[in-house]
Amino acid sequence: MSALRAELKQWIETAREGQDVVITERGIPVARLTGIDSADLLARLERDGLLSPASAAREAAEPVGTEPGRQGVSGLVRRLRR
Repeated sequence: MSALRAELKQWIETAREGQDVVITERGIPVARLTGIDSADLLARLERDGLLSPASAAREAAEPVGTEPGRQGVSGLVRRLRR
């Protein structure tokens, strides 16, 4: 933790470059710092059926996760936490 505090900018750059940074406290892993590429994230969520593009002609709002194979918001949250 102390190294993370002292060199946070460097660790963020490391994560941005695609490497995972595991943060430990007294030798026990407590968190992971991972870079995010938001454009790729949105494309991946659309491809996996967890997100659909906005549509002006969309009918009345349907409950999330009503289509077969969709897990709804809870599935999206689980996916994002990985």
